[in-house]
Amino acid sequence: MKVLGIESSCDETAAAVVCDAPEPEDRILSNIINSQIQLHAKYGGVVPEFAARSHAKVIDKVINEALSQANCTLDDIDVIAATASPGLIGGLLVGTVCAKTISALTNKPYMPINHLEGHLLTCCLCNNIDFPFMALLTSGGHFFFVEVLGVGEYKILGKTLDDAAGECFDKVAKMLGFEYPGGIAIQKHAKSGDPNRFQFPIPLQRRPGCDVSFSGLKTAVKNLISSFDNLSYQDKCDISASFQKTVVHFIIKQLGKALRMSSHHPKTLVATGGVAANSELRGALTAFSSQHNLHFYAPPLPLCTDNATMIAWVAIEHLSSGYPIIPIL
Repeated sequence: MKVLGIESSCDETAAAVVCDAPEPEDRILSNIINSQIQLHAKYGGVVPEFAARSHAKVIDKVINEALSQANCTLDDIDVIAATASPGLIGGLLVGTVCAKTISALTNKPYMPINHLEGHLLTCCLCNNIDFPFMALLTSGGHFFFVEVLGVGEYKILGKTLDDAAGECFDKVAKMLGFEYPGGIAIQKHAKSGDPNRFQFPIPLQRRPGCDVSFSGLKTAVKNLISSFDNLSYQDKCDISASFQKTVVHFIIKQLGKALRMSSHHPKTLVATGGVAANSELRGALTAFSSQHNLHFYAPPLPLCTDNATMIAWVAIEHLSSGYPIIPIL
């Protein structure tokens, strides 16, 4: 089975061809991503209208490149899958309308895919992982602790009450005058900073459960920056390192609570989403997994951010398991 996946939920226009080969290394036949970082960089964040127009401009080219890289044509494709939710409505419309049009013209089935389910199952595309497993899904717009019990079976244990971690990284980076995207900028400058110079408050200290909140931490950073008459480059690096350390510490603390809340005793931990590309977080999750005798998996860095391979793979997983495609988060 070969599936053409299309992803256009935010600021990447992506297409990929994925097959149901038994070995993970044989599944991705192509993976094309057209990033809009340069388009949105001067605004310090994604402008939805500009994003939608960019998707419409390049989506045909991206799909053709994906087919060419996979050495196939639409005749060789069995299913057309596209992100249907959640995301920026303009971008979603571009991808879904394109997928439905291809479906109608070729008489191939169309499958609408949940973007978050794509992230959750990315590690199953790259590795043969047994269910159930614990997943940390952390990106620019979303944050969840999820028990993945099987394909189409998800139990949310905790989520963000306000900002997502990636959103918080972006906003702090903007406060410091760093370039977009903020997560990459914070990580880069944190390498030259002292993570112990500033002490930021750990959110939700007295709240039960494993929900997270980043708005208070963002405000604490803003107040610290305001206390300086003039921030030096080293000050910015130290703030970046201290902020990053606090975010990672908080996530690990809440992850421990999520693991204790689990009723299925998962043996595997999966981290996915754009923030899962952060090297400090990956290191902390690796150490956490070792301490708790968990197998740890994270996607290759190019598959942490939005891509179409994960969209195609969800379609394959659902078709193989017999579950219907339904919105789940």
